[in-house]
Amino acid sequence: MMDDGHRATLPVNAPYDWAALVAFLAARAIPGVEVVEADRYRRTLCRGGRHGAVTIEPGESELRVFLDLPDRDGRAAILARLAALFDTLADPGPIAARLAVDPALAPLVKARPGLRVPGAFDGFEMAVRAILGQQVSVAAATGLAGRLVAAFGTPLASAVATRAVGLTHLFPNPEVLAGADVAAALNMPRARGRAISALAAAVLREPDLFAEGQGLEAALARLTALPGIGPWTAQYIAMRALREPDALPVGDIGLLRALDRGRGRPSPAALLAQAEGWRPWRAYAALHLWTGDAARIAEQGAG
Repeated sequence: MMDDGHRATLPVNAPYDWAALVAFLAARAIPGVEVVEADRYRRTLCRGGRHGAVTIEPGESELRVFLDLPDRDGRAAILARLAALFDTLADPGPIAARLAVDPALAPLVKARPGLRVPGAFDGFEMAVRAILGQQVSVAAATGLAGRLVAAFGTPLASAVATRAVGLTHLFPNPEVLAGADVAAALNMPRARGRAISALAAAVLREPDLFAEGQGLEAALARLTALPGIGPWTAQYIAMRALREPDALPVGDIGLLRALDRGRGRPSPAALLAQAEGWRPWRAYAALHLWTGDAARIAEQGAG
């Protein structure tokens, strides 16, 4: 990793599927906080009370990082977050070898051998986004996230905003959302608004709620103990925010649809049984299935 204060590089193990990862992030980019284009990802950040922004672009064997952050001492932590977001430390060889044994996954792995699991720059932000996405489309959840930011986020310092076109706000922090009436502000179900406030309060009580290395079962138990977070949401948060490579949102409709080979969709129990052969990389299997399913739907729409 290189870091000269404003520019840095994050090495990646080839192959690395930048296009698939940024397409995933682009569909879920939080308006005002993130801007995602084919050749770059940009977002706001705050370190030590100072506002900043970061841009990430693909290189030949690394990701190029451009930091706009006054606090030089905080850059190492920012780079670690970006490494998690872009899953730069994964070794694609063993993952592909394990998943390709399954005939349902083999063609997907062959098509995208460098597919990564998008992580999270901030665990709380990602978990809130996951709750907003419950029982609505990705596009609808993205719209709700933008309204949440507009209502409760902190406007980006003008000096940074001038340089960071399209970036306007920091994501709201737990202190703000713990006491906010999110449901009223977003015109959404009150139970979902309470779930976001309860999550914020939990983070204030337990600052390590989104710490990596807890173990999948322990993390799931902590998350599902919170109101409004069921098994799907907990597994999704574990997959992305906690970097658990074996997390799997078993009841996900996209996964079940992707495994339909003309005989109907499998049951969640059947998916779980099939997924035993994917361990310990079930999260990567999920990304292959989601990506393949999205490509198939796009092709059908184009046709």
